[in-house]
Parts: sequence; structure tokens; C-alpha cells
Amino acid sequence: MATRDEVFEVLRQVEDPELGMDIVDLGLVYEVEMEDSTAKVTYSLTSMGCPAGPLIAQDIDSAIRQVEGIENVELELTFDPPWTPDKMSDDAKFILGFG
Repeated sequence: MATRDEVFEVLRQVEDPELGMDIVDLGLVYEVEMEDSTAKVTYSLTSMGCPAGPLIAQDIDSAIRQVEGIENVELELTFDPPWTPDKMSDDAKFILGFG
């Protein structure tokens, strides 16, 4: 059975094309839940009008399906709470010049 950690690791392959950084370090992945062979991911975007939103969703789905044991992927896009740069990893903040 696939684990939450395995899903988080493959999500590091998914980049926000506008920022050139993975969605985990950007703090866009809010939650990963595993239920049998289903991975449920709650994620956000840097803004509601993000033009890369559909591409990011497709890339998330494709990446997770690479994990052995995953048969279904459920994605939930949320803006509650809204994403802020505070959610980024320290490395991402440094690279992008945030505090």
C-alpha cells in the first residue's frame, strides 16, 4: 500500500511553471490523505486566477499515479486558507527572495 510520504515525494516533481519551483516547497500542498488505493490531495494555487492551475492539477494527478499501489486520485483545490509566502519552505523563501 502506498504511503503519504511516497505521495509527498512524487509531488516534488510537480512545478509551478511561473515560479519554477515544486509545489511542496512552495507550500501549495495542504494535505495528503491515503484511503486504501486512493490518494486524496488538498492543494492551493498562489492566486485564484493562476493561469497554470489546470496544468498543475494535471501534473499532480500524473505524478501521484506513478506511485505503486495508487489506483485513484482525488484532488481538491482550495483557497481556504489562502496561500501566502509564509507557507513556503525556508529554501524556497531564500531562492525567491522572501525574508
